[in-house]
Amino acid sequence: MPWSRSTVHTACPLDCPDACSLAASVEGNRVVKIEGSRRNSVTRGFICAKVRRFGERVSHPQRLSHPALRTGPKGRGAFQRVDWRDAIETIARRIEDVRRDWGGEAILPFSYGGSNGLLTQDTTDRDLFRRLGASRLARTVCAAPTGAAHAAMYGKMPGVAYDDYLHARLIVIWGANPSISSIHLVPFIREAQRRGAKLVVVDPRRTQLARHADMHLAVRPGTDLPLALSIIRYLFETRHADEAFLAQHTTGADRLRAAATSWTFERAAHVCGVAAEQIAALAELYAATSPAVIRCGWGLERNRNGGHAVLSVLALPAVAGKFGVRGGGFTMSNSRAWPVDGERWAHAPEVPTRIVNMSQLGRALTDYQDPPIKLLFVYNCNPLATMPDQNRVLKGLLRDDLFTIVFDQVQTDTAAYADLVLPATTFLEHYDVARGYGAYSLQLVRPIIDTVGEARTNSEVFSELAENLGLRDEPPELEAETLLRVAGGLPEEIQGALLSDEVVTPPCGPAPVQFVDLHPPTADGKVHLFPEHLPSTAPGGLYAFQPDPATREFPLALISPATEKTISSTLGELRHDISRLLMHPTDADPRGITTDDAIRVFNQHGEVHCLVTISDAITPGTVSLPKGLWRHHVLGHSTGNALVPDQLSDLGGGACFNDARVQVAKIVSAALGDDSLALWVASGR
Repeated sequence: MPWSRSTVHTACPLDCPDACSLAASVEGNRVVKIEGSRRNSVTRGFICAKVRRFGERVSHPQRLSHPALRTGPKGRGAFQRVDWRDAIETIARRIEDVRRDWGGEAILPFSYGGSNGLLTQDTTDRDLFRRLGASRLARTVCAAPTGAAHAAMYGKMPGVAYDDYLHARLIVIWGANPSISSIHLVPFIREAQRRGAKLVVVDPRRTQLARHADMHLAVRPGTDLPLALSIIRYLFETRHADEAFLAQHTTGADRLRAAATSWTFERAAHVCGVAAEQIAALAELYAATSPAVIRCGWGLERNRNGGHAVLSVLALPAVAGKFGVRGGGFTMSNSRAWPVDGERWAHAPEVPTRIVNMSQLGRALTDYQDPPIKLLFVYNCNPLATMPDQNRVLKGLLRDDLFTIVFDQVQTDTAAYADLVLPATTFLEHYDVARGYGAYSLQLVRPIIDTVGEARTNSEVFSELAENLGLRDEPPELEAETLLRVAGGLPEEIQGALLSDEVVTPPCGPAPVQFVDLHPPTADGKVHLFPEHLPSTAPGGLYAFQPDPATREFPLALISPATEKTISSTLGELRHDISRLLMHPTDADPRGITTDDAIRVFNQHGEVHCLVTISDAITPGTVSLPKGLWRHHVLGHSTGNALVPDQLSDLGGGACFNDARVQVAKIVSAALGDDSLALWVASGR
């Protein structure tokens, strides 16, 4: 008898600001279709193409269905099936051996963003690794500089809701591409434009919104700081600064003004690669228009000046007095709207063990000696595809004396180098809590199908490991118990609505107005325009600009923006095309490069072989290769992260992906196979 089709409502916990509500069609234990639900007013019945295809991951040939031990050399992907009991006992023995011989800090848990749900990270996993005395992970690969700047200046005060962009008369999208990574903001922007709002985009690429903008400033990567400082200088010098607001609600205004004094439009234009007249036009438009909102993204943080750039951009609405009206102010991360404190549901206290910066994983695996990393536990992450200095990460993963466990849904690039792989459930197979950090919503994620194969949830695996190691007296924690633990750490009115499967709005309301409904949760309640307490590694201190690291040998800036096909590296198994470098004609012509050529992108750290597209949609001197590539997306074995140094940003110790400086050359070699390459191009793969 054929299965009947049913519709199940759930939510998306993946690393995206929107936290969409979903309606999934299911037949038997098969996901037929995933669509947007209207339960969340922001989702409005549509979702991104990425999540629409997520059901394909559930039954994909690369889906991990059972635990397996490596049988061949690392990297060959040869594994032999074992049962869960043997897998847990193997891990436990390895952990005990490492702790006995090297101490707990020789264990490194490694996780980030594979799921942003509140259950799948920092619950039973955190309890286990704290009890083991493992090294602690600084999760810095994204949002560390922006988070540090936002916290220091505004105490992470939440920002303008998507709906309120309709009230703005000027919208500035700075270092963000909502058409790819926050699609539900786009209809509000487009409707605001229809109502007469001006749109400005600051981005090295001509993004989809930039094509429809009134003004596009195609700045060079790493130069957002002088651009913003030149606008701040203009506001102060032309008396467009809101002195009353600055006196009542801020500290450090005079020091910020002094830091901006030398940044004339002409000087900023020379550094940024845009016309001084264009900067002046933006400054005049921003000064004259209200309500004005800035959507500050995460793209501008990914370089040596990233933290200070965010400080300067977030300072603009305070200096210009853009707060206090609906549609005025800024949007950064709205996660602080939720009174979520993971320590409230922690069962083990934090221990002062060594902190490892995840952006320097390669260094940790190859250089650390006191003690060396002897056991690496990877979950919610694919570090070989996502961390800087890829070749050093690979060198570390190849160590014979390193025991690596990869707990994932599919056979990732990293899993090929594991000693033991464990199958994880997808969000379609377990409970979770999805918290929007753009949209103001908190939702229950419900399983819509039974677990596939032998996959298990994070909460089950880590609590079972803790029991096996004698670190907990009670039986392994069930998924429902973890859900109740997390919900119990939320305010009573929120947990009740959440467990009743409602779309919950935060205490500040679904569309708060900054400096009316919300104020900075800093110690003094003020905006710190010159936060002296903020540790900075930039020579010269706060707001000091560090020049371009380009050399004659490697003159081109390589950036790695998000794409419409993956969420970081998640869903990379569904993508089969050879990736393309985007390059401006003025950079391609002298190198004899044309669209569809096979090219070599290289620097002192490594090289990448791929195809190329020539277009004026990127600023000269800058080339672009997508974020989150897997090895099968290139012609060789290295992706763009092989070219990224593992140096850290000025604030927050973040990754400097956009500080990669490269050279590009056409590949003219029969070794690639001209016929096979032609077939790749012709097929559009």
